[in-house]
Amino acid sequence: MKNSKLGLDFKKVEAAKRISGSIAAEVQKFVDNYTTVAVERTLCRLIGIDGVDSNDVPLPNIVVDQIHSAGVLGQGVLFYLGNAIIETGLNPQQIAEKISKNEIDITKQKINPVLQIHKAIEPYVHACIERIKSNVEKRNGYLNNLGEGSKPYLYVIVATGNIYEDVIQAQAAARQGADIIAVIRTTGQSLLDYVPYGATTEGFGGTYATQENFRIMRKALDEVGEEVGRYIRLCNYCSGLCMPEIAAIGALERLDVMLNDALYGILFRDINPQRTIVDQYFSRIINGFAGVIINTGEDNYLTTADAFEQAHTVLASDLINEQLALFAGMPEEQMGLGHAFEMNPELENGFLYELAQAQMTREIFPKAPLKYMPPTKFMTGNIFKGQIQNALFNEISIWTGQGIQLLGMITEAVHTPFMSDRYLAIENAKYIFNNLKNIGDEVEFKENGIIQKRAKTVLDDTYDLLSEIEKEGLFEALEKGIFADIKRSKTGGKGLDGVTAKSENYYNPFILLMKGENK
Repeated sequence: MKNSKLGLDFKKVEAAKRISGSIAAEVQKFVDNYTTVAVERTLCRLIGIDGVDSNDVPLPNIVVDQIHSAGVLGQGVLFYLGNAIIETGLNPQQIAEKISKNEIDITKQKINPVLQIHKAIEPYVHACIERIKSNVEKRNGYLNNLGEGSKPYLYVIVATGNIYEDVIQAQAAARQGADIIAVIRTTGQSLLDYVPYGATTEGFGGTYATQENFRIMRKALDEVGEEVGRYIRLCNYCSGLCMPEIAAIGALERLDVMLNDALYGILFRDINPQRTIVDQYFSRIINGFAGVIINTGEDNYLTTADAFEQAHTVLASDLINEQLALFAGMPEEQMGLGHAFEMNPELENGFLYELAQAQMTREIFPKAPLKYMPPTKFMTGNIFKGQIQNALFNEISIWTGQGIQLLGMITEAVHTPFMSDRYLAIENAKYIFNNLKNIGDEVEFKENGIIQKRAKTVLDDTYDLLSEIEKEGLFEALEKGIFADIKRSKTGGKGLDGVTAKSENYYNPFILLMKGENK
């Protein structure tokens, strides 16, 4: 952005991006040499393995557990499945079913030449690629024919725990004016090392993310989209121990938006950093190829750290998330980088500081559909004050050209939103977005005033922090608690036993195919 309203030093911005790129490059060197059980289960799903055994254990888990238990996970599941296709004449789904019945061990068969193994798996790889491409074409068709809401997209959540009740609430929200429906996941699903199967009706604080639930909600939103005359985007959460698997089932069922942060699971779910860093790479390759907008989770830092003092950690994380996504081949137009309106309402001139930070984020990431998060930390249950807090949040969003507006609810900190709460949130946003539509074009900021000074301070502090992280490396920075005041060890947390170094026969053709299609 050549004409900065904030008077930002764009040489410093570019330098910060170069440092972030250096940090991401070091991370990528590690990622390129490792795979995980989640990545390998994702490959099973992409080539058509689905379903559960008689004990409701997902077949992708059963297949990958067999090679993991044999100590050969590093060769990759596609190497053994491709070989088994040659040896048995069966397709991947049939092979998985035989493994589940203890009728075959794919690690103990005669090994065929590598090129033959690759050739055997290719038809299943290309069938998956074509299915996801057809979903992208279908989405584009809807967008061309129906159109969609203007930005900032109005984003609301449904969280009943029952997918069928979620459908009723989601369709109601779309009729009220929502552009994106996020189906909140049941509490704790990010810590499950498997993806549940089928339609579910008993989640707690949200609904299980399953492929069937994705299919049910996608169908419902397509129906209501045709009714209201605009495309309604569907959002879910590909984070946690099954991050790339959920990205895959989302791509197969045409989700549009995914929560997909490189650091969130490490910081807020205590998932092992090595596991998360490897998993996020493949999940972003899939999301990039499927045309999915990712949302990163920097807003969460400010629920544990002070929003005024730690604003630079949010920007630093945005910059690192951007570079990691670029390594995965994701276009900037799909990077919903996160930030939040979370300053203490008692802070004098807090609105000006929030405005400075939102404008700064917009100018530093001009192509990104930024996701702006509402006040939550200081919502008290006083719904009248809450309505005003949300109004100020909405005002900054339209003023600074945010891309995705997760609407604040007046009953935040009280209960899961009622349909009436969503209606009031949408009404609030529509009123402000309409009345202040062009305020960002009309109002300039005082030179060297409070707003410009605040943006400069945050950028300077971000540059210094990134320089420190570059010296130490990202894993070491996480151990020191640089983000969200939370310390995470490289060898601690959940899921490390599912990480392994790649071996000589490792094969994942989706990486090159999907990244190549993005260019």
